[in-house]
Amino acid sequence: MLRPRKKYTVYDLQQLKGKRCLTHIHIKSPEEAAAAEQAGVDLMSCSFDSPEAQARLPLLVAAAPNSFLSCATPHGLASPEEAIRVAFRALELGASSVYCSASPFIIEAMARESVPVVGHLGLVPRHITWTGYRAIGKSVEEARELHRRMKELESAGAYAAELEVVPHNLARWLSSQTKLLLMSLGSGSGCDTQFLFSDDILGDYEERPPRHAKAYRNFLAEHRRLQAERLAAFREYIADVNEGRFPERAHLVEMEAQLLEEVVKTVGGAPKPVA
Repeated sequence: MLRPRKKYTVYDLQQLKGKRCLTHIHIKSPEEAAAAEQAGVDLMSCSFDSPEAQARLPLLVAAAPNSFLSCATPHGLASPEEAIRVAFRALELGASSVYCSASPFIIEAMARESVPVVGHLGLVPRHITWTGYRAIGKSVEEARELHRRMKELESAGAYAAELEVVPHNLARWLSSQTKLLLMSLGSGSGCDTQFLFSDDILGDYEERPPRHAKAYRNFLAEHRRLQAERLAAFREYIADVNEGRFPERAHLVEMEAQLLEEVVKTVGGAPKPVA
């Protein structure tokens, strides 16, 4: 008999540091959330950066009720007060923690209110005007800066940090130098979680996948096949209506002829013959 799945707490995750690398998927729909939980993924994350994403969160929680789900807060939080409000809204809707790529100043404000916060290190897509899209930490200076920023997040009270596109041997060393859970996105297997987006795993877009990603399915081809089927079905429906093939008698409800005649006699006029 299978035991019910245990939902992780932040405390549970902290106890697992250094013991095994947890699987971690960013999901975008209730169907993906349900599949990830059923498949046995350890952690999930999702967006919380738009009204649509915020409305979707309860659906994701309901689809994967026994899973740890972290929400990505909007970029550009204007103040600690705004960050705290957004974070508590996510927690009220069922999130287990929040992700925030803002400065330690913002993260510290949330952590002081006991909000479990995931920071961001390495390549930060919203900050690429400073770095470009490339691995971060290949030089001595950048590696030292990564270590400094990691310690800043640790001091600010974050419990984890996404580590994006950092040399794998540096990432392994950094993970050994902090109590933070380091979540590897393109930073090798020496961190505490191995993180991929569902879009990458499912092959769900047209662009070339990033170097660190692996597609396990080709959903793009399936989407194209389904779109072709939609087009064909709609064309067949239009042709059937235009040629009188739809609706057929099987699709209709018919009044008893005798009762219809009674109505016609009472009201006047002749009934329209059924084709």
